[in-house]
Amino acid sequence: MTRLPIAILGSGKGSNCRAILERIRSGDLAAEARLVVSDVLDAPILDIAREFGVANAYLPPGRFRTRLEPAIEEQLVQMLRNANIELVVLAGFMRVLHEPMLKAFPRRIINIHPSLLPKFPGLEAWKQALVSGETVTGCTAHYVDERIDHGQILAKREVRILPNDTAESLHARIQVVEHELYPAVIAEFCERYGDATEQVEGWPDR
Repeated sequence: MTRLPIAILGSGKGSNCRAILERIRSGDLAAEARLVVSDVLDAPILDIAREFGVANAYLPPGRFRTRLEPAIEEQLVQMLRNANIELVVLAGFMRVLHEPMLKAFPRRIINIHPSLLPKFPGLEAWKQALVSGETVTGCTAHYVDERIDHGQILAKREVRILPNDTAESLHARIQVVEHELYPAVIAEFCERYGDATEQVEGWPDR
């Protein structure tokens, strides 16, 4: 079986990373996680990578708060190329990517966001949905572009907001759905990659 080489980038707890690695371990996802990278030295996502025996690295982000320094982003590109990564999976990565990554991996970087985009981009989207009085929210998987939570949408899944929901209870239910949706979206990339490899035509969109 041809497995899609992926890298996972994250800044925090890594629950989506765990969900993906569990699916790979169980054989339900035809991907190979070759690298997990975090911009936070003690991020739990790095511990998850070690638990699953996946190579992992801390990438010092530099002096900017919301993005990587250009030279550091170029370093990230080289790390991913050295590992022959085909798909970059953002799992709670709190940095906006720019030209070095977007040019190196066109339509090869995906993200999952806890709202029904284009509604509520940015931080703590579940809280935004609650404050706005929404009755339904959810999560969205999308391609990454130079804007925050903006690229072409790949898939969405709805989550009802209950009358007694708190920010914590709503976020927890959204995460359950994320852990189903994100591996399913990655599985579609795996299928396309396998088909392209077998046909010796190259991976689509290159």
